[in-house]
Order: sequence, then C-alpha cells, then structure tokens
Amino acid sequence: MAPLAQIAHAAGYLVSGSDKQGGGYLDYLQARGLQGLAVSTDDDHIRLVHSKQPIDWLVYSSALPKENPQHPVLEFARTAGIKLTKRDEFLNHLLAEKNLKLIAVAGTHGKTTTTAMIIWLFKQLGLPVSYSVGSKLSFGKLGEYDQASEYFVYECDEYDRNFLSFEPELAVITGIDWDHPDIFPSREDYYQAFVEFNDQSKGVLAHPEDLEKIGLAGEPETVDLDQFKLPGEVNRKNAQLAVEAVSEITQKPVTELVELMNKFPGLSRRFEKIADNIYSDYAHTPAKIRGALQLAHEVAGNNIVIIYEGLHNTRQHFIKTDLAHLFDDVKKLYVVPSYRAREDESLEDLTPEKLVSLTSHPEKAEATKLDQALRSKIQDHAASGDLVLALSAGGGNSLDEWLRSRFK
Repeated sequence: MAPLAQIAHAAGYLVSGSDKQGGGYLDYLQARGLQGLAVSTDDDHIRLVHSKQPIDWLVYSSALPKENPQHPVLEFARTAGIKLTKRDEFLNHLLAEKNLKLIAVAGTHGKTTTTAMIIWLFKQLGLPVSYSVGSKLSFGKLGEYDQASEYFVYECDEYDRNFLSFEPELAVITGIDWDHPDIFPSREDYYQAFVEFNDQSKGVLAHPEDLEKIGLAGEPETVDLDQFKLPGEVNRKNAQLAVEAVSEITQKPVTELVELMNKFPGLSRRFEKIADNIYSDYAHTPAKIRGALQLAHEVAGNNIVIIYEGLHNTRQHFIKTDLAHLFDDVKKLYVVPSYRAREDESLEDLTPEKLVSLTSHPEKAEATKLDQALRSKIQDHAASGDLVLALSAGGGNSLDEWLRSRFK
C-alpha cells in the first residue's frame, strides 16, 4: 500500500490513510510529503479526514477484510457511500487514465528483486518509468509516477488472486511454487491461476522449467546466465529475466544491459547488510529460504548462523515438511516467535520450541526471544566471523525492525 500511496500522490490525487501500527514504511511516507497518515485501529482517522475533505475512494489491503470483514474503516466507507475497492481496481483505473502499458512481474519468489532490476535498467538507460515495488530502493522511491513514461512496472502478487485483475502488455514470471493455501487450497488451483495469468497477458517471459510446471511450453533463455557477476544464483536468474524483458521492450543490446545489470546495488531486505557479518532477508517460503541460504553459503561457506522468524503461524503449518531439512547445512539456528497476520486461529500455535522440534537437527537449533541474550549471541557470532542471516518477512515490530534498532 505504501508504493500505491506515493504513486497516487505523484499522479495528482489527495492521499490519506492509516495503518494499525507504526513503523518504517509509515515513517518513510511521511518523510516524503504524505502528511494525511496516521496509526489507527478504528474509524477515527478516516472519519476526521472525511469531515474536512470528502473522500472519493477508499483502497484497502487484502489483509484488512480477512482479519475483520466488519472493520470500522470498511463500515464507515460503506455507510458514507465512499467507493471501496482493493488496489487492483484503482491501478487499472490509473493505467487507463494515464495511458500506461503494464509490465507485470509475478511469481512465488523473485518478483520484488526482478521488479527492482527492471526499474534499475530503465533508470540507467535514462528512460522515464512509473512503477510499484514492495521494497525500499537506494535508487528510487517505493512507488513512482512519471507523466512522461510509457510503461508501468508492477510487482504483481498472486495473493487473493490479485494478478488476475490485470492484462499486461508483458508478464514476467519469476518462479512458480505452490503458496498461499488459504487462497489456493491445492497445487492444481495455484498452477491454474498462473495458466490464466499467462493466457490474459499479451507477452510472457519465464524460465522454461516454471512454464513446464503448469503444462506450458517455454522458450529457451536468450541471455547466458554466466554473464552475470551478481552474488547468488537466484539473483542471477532474476537478472536474466530482467535483461530479457528490458531488451524486448527497448531493443537495447543485451551486452549493454548485462553490463548495467552487473552494477545493480541490491535492495532493502534482500540479503541486506545491517552491520559487519549481519544481514537481513525477506525470505519466508521454502524456495526463497533456499535461495537466501545458497547466497549466504556462496559468500561465507559453512559459517552460517540463521535467525528464523516465520511469516504467519498458518504458513508454518503449510511448510512443516520443508522445515525438517531447510536448515540442515547451517552452523546454528535460532528460532523466534512467528510474525502473525491474517491467521487461521483454529490452528495450533507453532511456538519456537515446537518449530525447533520439527527440524532434523534440533541439537543445533535454539528457541529464543528478541531480547538482550539474543543480541549478545548475534554479536559474538559476528565477531567470530560467522555470517548471521535474519530471515524476517514481517513489518512493524518484526525481527527485521528489532535487528535494525540494535545493530544498524
């Protein structure tokens, strides 16, 4: 929602909004001129804003009605006659209003990085571009609207079937592995959604092995993976798709784009260095975690220490089988309480102790809390030369925020 707020603001809309908790993204927006924002768990903020300047359109996140279908903000909008939609309808309105062609980056993993890479290439080529990406960039805003742009690059996620609301000029599919069982109860349901997304896109770029998973024939890659000097196999595969996409759109030679891609500075919360030997990564699905671990081993060999904060108790039940062996090759594993949001409260709470018991090597795993004792252990590991990697996909009050406040 944060990039969408920036985009709407830049496109000339009066923007206000609220979140249930403060944190980095709310501060980020306020520091960049969006002042109509507040922390609110009720309808007090929207009621105040509406009394001063009538609101035309309320755009809400998919999480809001899942947590509470009768949330006071939603109820106020319904009673006040305010148009009420998820972000997809507003984005389609904006694309039509501004006559923008959509480059939609979708996939179970890799979409944030690949979206950022495409934006990086546009900017390095000096081409105007509008976009929305789910991570902070060192080379641009979270979301940007440029009135001179022809293309809108969008990190188009599959949660709540959001990506099926669009008909992209070009779809870039970065990876397909079954996820979000609360939306897609079976692997077949998940794969079928990607088949539909493929069918409603004018052009599609994807790794052949991903298209084969959903029963489609894939074209061989046109860019050699060995040309990329970026750390991490997942980053090199993401870069491969980004270069193919930008080359197809701009007709720029691949050699020029690869050279620019090799200078990609990375992005927030994707193997981001917080302090010496301390990193944070947004990885939260088995495929993403494997990718982050491969990168870590590429950098530091076998001296890897992991701090694991699962994203959603519900997801931990879904990936229990994978958790048995995900961390087999790490030196030490610390497990902290999972970051909870849009949960199935009927499920057993998988505490850190229970998650440790699921691993194949519980003797090198430890259940812990975000406290001074853990801080001291992280300091000791980093000082001894271990690479400490925090896996944290939560927002406010997450392991990632705790780590930054103690070490950044």
